Amino acid sequence: MKKTLIALVFFGVWSCLASLQAENIPAPSAFTRWATQDYLLGDWDGWRSELSRYGADFEFFYIGSVPNNLAGGLRSGSIYQGLLLATLDLDSEKLLGYAGGKFHASGLWLHGAEGFSANYAGDLNRVNLLDLDKTFRLGELWYQQKFFQDQLSLKVGELAIDSDFLVPEYFTGSGQFSLLNQTFFFPTLPYNVFDPPGFPKTGHGLPSTPLAAPGAVMRWSPTEKLYLQAGIYSGTPDRTDSGTRFQISQPAGALNYLEFGWRRNPGTNNSGLGGTYKLGAYYHTSDFSDAYDGVFYAAGLAPGTRQHSGTYGVYFVAEQQLFLEHGKADPAQQGLVGFFRALGAPAYRGLTQLEVDGGFVYRGLIPTRDWDTLSLAVSYLQFSDDIRRAQRDINALAPGSFSVVDYEGVIELSYKIQATAWWTIQPSLQYVCHPSGSSATPNATALILQTTLRF
Repeated sequence: MKKTLIALVFFGVWSCLASLQAENIPAPSAFTRWATQDYLLGDWDGWRSELSRYGADFEFFYIGSVPNNLAGGLRSGSIYQGLLLATLDLDSEKLLGYAGGKFHASGLWLHGAEGFSANYAGDLNRVNLLDLDKTFRLGELWYQQKFFQDQLSLKVGELAIDSDFLVPEYFTGSGQFSLLNQTFFFPTLPYNVFDPPGFPKTGHGLPSTPLAAPGAVMRWSPTEKLYLQAGIYSGTPDRTDSGTRFQISQPAGALNYLEFGWRRNPGTNNSGLGGTYKLGAYYHTSDFSDAYDGVFYAAGLAPGTRQHSGTYGVYFVAEQQLFLEHGKADPAQQGLVGFFRALGAPAYRGLTQLEVDGGFVYRGLIPTRDWDTLSLAVSYLQFSDDIRRAQRDINALAPGSFSVVDYEGVIELSYKIQATAWWTIQPSLQYVCHPSGSSATPNATALILQTTLRF
């Protein structure tokens, strides 16, 4: 009886202390609740949750960017460039009762001034990710079905290659870019499938955001660690303002991608540091002008060029978690990630032949700033030996005709501030060596201030 009484007294005291402690913890203020919710506009008066319950999820992102060329390049100055991105995803199981199906649609509005790199920095890589033509257009429109317990999937529709191939997995995502130079989002070398300036027009190109093309991607994942995927796209992306011209033609050819991937220590159940390693290649079936002849054609010294059937490239991508402060259970995944990428292409069928880049991304470096991201990256882009040889040969005939191209290099230092759960502020400082591949344009220093809202 005595022990029971002591236990009851202890329990009563503990309950009182716990109650007093709970009363001393102030309830989150209205501002705190607003700042920590996922979206600027919250749950849209319950509509977002209700639609999600029935399989419909939507998001809006607004990205505003002010690139400023501080020194070098073509000239100093700044402009404003913006993007409004809307996405809609429909889940077949919640909506119609069968598993494995997903419908996706996106639209975008690019606005503000055009041509920051063309008029200010002078670089080929494009220091600002939003440095694109103004347009209001459809982005992607596709349906994906998974089979055999999600080991096999087929995606068909209007597709952008940067949604599936050469995609980083640890340090970036839709609306959450850790680096702002375009080449760190999707590398510059695969753009070889576009015609170099002054070369004969063929119309083929690369369906990378904001452009898309009719295509299909088949992906096989026999285990959580391994996957193999192949994609085929129309060789001509839709360049209309609306993005609704779904064109497939034999002269445009087809652009094919193949990628093999291995994930090291995937998932949160495995305590080891995670990584992704990818080996891939692409092949475009259309005809391409000879790079050497194309320079003579562009200079008005040749009536035409030799044609080559098809062009190709190969690539390797590696990302590796190097350090995690609190393990994989940490929602912010605070720690250091390193990445490396190398790409190669034939010198006689494109503008560039080699690209190497890499860097480090640290999330949560500053105490109490768990979601902030500090990034440092370097890129080296080598121009075609055949183009360089043609320029030298023309200079031998007419000295001073060309500043011979060699490489373009980029160094970017960026810090993304997670001001609220739905708002980021990101300054990026970049130094560009040999803009557009030669020393004719002074090295450029660019400062970009970007902000992203998720609502």
